[in-house]
Formats: sequence, structure tokens, C-alpha cells
Amino acid sequence: MKLEAAIKSALEFENRIRDLYIDAVTRTEDPAGKKIFQTLADDEQRHVDYLNSRLDEWQKRGKIRIEVLDSMVPDKAAIRKEAAALQSKIGEDARGLKQQMLSRALEMEIETSRFYKELVDQVASDHRAMFARFLEIEDNHIEAVQFELDHLSNTGFWYGFEEFDMESV
Repeated sequence: MKLEAAIKSALEFENRIRDLYIDAVTRTEDPAGKKIFQTLADDEQRHVDYLNSRLDEWQKRGKIRIEVLDSMVPDKAAIRKEAAALQSKIGEDARGLKQQMLSRALEMEIETSRFYKELVDQVASDHRAMFARFLEIEDNHIEAVQFELDHLSNTGFWYGFEEFDMESV
């Protein structure tokens, strides 16, 4: 895939997921939920800004510098390390909406991650690092959203795997 088309496609994904999180912020009354969704929306906006700057540079110069792209969402190891300390403080009446929004966010994050995985294989080797970093960040978003969803739903699943009681074995 040509770089300009890859960046434009990436922008479509990033704008969609950012807009989902912005909508979630406005529809969620729970302060903890608002904070989670706002952090994810802000991170996605940083992706949009970064991609727009790379597209602008490509269109003006015919080449790009791949700059470091930081994320506001911690990596998977940090999420898992802190997971045990987190306790839900959301009210029962807000759980359904937050759970619905997190489920939709998880679907979109997985779709976006798949897109970046395919893109890494399709772009020229000198541009792969930029999209590989997006893949890494989106995978961290999946981890964060999955954790929030599992924690909120309290279904006996943790990161998609069924928990079991060691004492009953």
C-alpha cells in the first residue's frame, strides 16, 4: 500500500475510535467512566494529530520523519500490574451504559489493531516502524478496555479467560 493511502486509511480508523470515546464521555455520568473515556479520546486525538502531521509532511516533501509517538495509556505490563489494586466505584445505574460503550470500544480497538497489523505487512519497510508503533499502542488500548470491561462486568472472566477457584479444585 502506498504511504499516503495508508495514512489516510489510518486517519479514518483513528477518527472513528476517537469519536466513539468522545461520545462515551458525553453520555457517561460516572466520573471514573468519564476519566477513562476522556483519556482514551485524548490518546486517539494525539494519533490523529500525528498522522495529519505525517500526511502534511509527505504531501509537501515526498518523505516523512518517523517521530516518537508516546501514549497516555500504559503498556500491557503496567495495566496488569495495577489491575489488582483497582476497585470499581461506579453506581449500578451507570453500569449498563458504560459496559455497552466499553464493548463497542473493544470491538473498534480490535478492528483498528487488525488494520495496523495488516498495514505493517503492506507498507514499504522504511515506513513500517511508524505503523508498528500504532499497532503496539492499539494493543495496549485493547488491554485497557478489556480490563475495564472485565472489571465492570464481574462475570468471572479476567482478560477474556474464565477465572476459577483454586480451593474447589
